[in-house]
Parts: sequence; C-alpha cells; structure tokens
Amino acid sequence: MNYFNYFTEIEDAFSRRRGKHLFVSPLDWSLMETWKDRGIPLHIVLRGIEQSFDSYESKPRRRSVKSLFYCQEEVEAQYAEWLESRLGATDVVTNTTDADSTGEIAAKDKRAATAATGNGALPFPREVIAGHLAEARARLERARVEQESRGGGAGELCEALTRAAARLSELEKDFAAAARPDAEQLEGSLGDLENLLDRAVRADLSPARLEARRAEAAAQLEPYRKRMERAAYEQTLDSLLAKLLREECGLPRLSLFYL
Repeated sequence: MNYFNYFTEIEDAFSRRRGKHLFVSPLDWSLMETWKDRGIPLHIVLRGIEQSFDSYESKPRRRSVKSLFYCQEEVEAQYAEWLESRLGATDVVTNTTDADSTGEIAAKDKRAATAATGNGALPFPREVIAGHLAEARARLERARVEQESRGGGAGELCEALTRAAARLSELEKDFAAAARPDAEQLEGSLGDLENLLDRAVRADLSPARLEARRAEAAAQLEPYRKRMERAAYEQTLDSLLAKLLREECGLPRLSLFYL
C-alpha cells in the first residue's frame, strides 16, 4: 500500500463500503488532512472505516452513510488503541510527555511507511512527479500574476508566491538531476513551501475577511462538532479554513499526497 496514496486509499475504501461511488466533500477532505497531519497511519484509518461499516450493517438503518465523519469516532478509537499498544511495546513513555511520545511514534511510522515503498524507491513514476512539480510551479506563477493584477504586488502573499515558485524551480532541477531522488526529503521541502504559503495567505487577508472565512468553515463543521474531541475539532476546522483560503487565492497543493 502506497503511503503517499493516503487520500485515494481512504476515499476508495469509503466508497466501496458505502456501496456506490460518492465524491467526498471538502469537509471530508479536511478530516482526512487532520488524520494525516496527526500521523494516524493509513492502515488504522482503513480499519476504522471497515469497523464503522461493519457496525452500521449489523443494525440496518433507513438513512445511508453520506459522510466520512460517520467513521470519525471509530478511527479515533482504533488510533488510541494502536498508540497504547505501541507505547506498551516500545516503552517510549519513559521521561516523555504523552504529546512527545505520540509525535515520536507518528514520525517513526511515517518514516517506516515511506521506506516501505521500496527502500528509497519513488512512490510514483518519475515523470509523474516531475509533471506535478512543473504544474504546481506554473499555478503558483499564475496566482502571483493574479495577485499583482488585483493590486497586491507589494503584499506578503505575492512575495511568498515569488519565493515559493523560485524554490519549486530549484526542486525541479534537483529532482531531474538526481540519480536516486529522495521522496521523503522532497515531501519535506514541499510541506515547508505549503506552510509558507498558508501563513502568507492569512497574513495578507484583513482580520474581518479572515474571521468571515473562519465562521464559514465553522458553520460547515457545526453538525459534527459534538461528536469530536476539542483538539480534533480545532485541527479539522483549521484544515478546512486553510482549504477555503487556498481555493480563494488559487493556490495549488504541492505535497505528493495530492498526486
């Protein structure tokens, strides 16, 4: 299972168990991003989805499952059990906080999953990754031109777009020249650029506009709020807000997870 196909695998599993294809909503994508950012392994999410539908099918209901949020509680429960088993097996809790232990485990799991693609082998064909980088750079440059046309040439976002496009061009050249490109290192660089752009978008917007978009995201998430732990809710809200802001500014996703 390709770790970089995180979103595709989850979407496919959800659609298969639901019984017919259903395009996941922006809310569902934000939930998946939250799971990924928290380091919840792909196999744990898939197990949670399977268990959720097993439970649903054991007591048939009139209303069908329409959102991935139906599986959220079971995914959280499976993740908690997995963390407990890992902590007990490796004894990493000694002299560390729970948060530190969780982060360390998630990082190790990500490295192991990346390595599992084949001892450094690329998770996708080389030409596919090269095409993704080129297209992402072109979209960043278009977004910069649009910002300038709207009078934002001196703003923080325009500067960040210029820097990100230049850095992406360097990554393209390094990737093309490398005999054995390092997918994990490339992913780290792409993640840094996405963080740069996300910060710039928020800094470039007026406080009133930013608050309006946050309220819009909160309204979409409200039906699921009571069933979510506060930390998970806040992170999902932030992911959804970031998604709305990126779409508003025409920013592409750079990560290999979105291939």
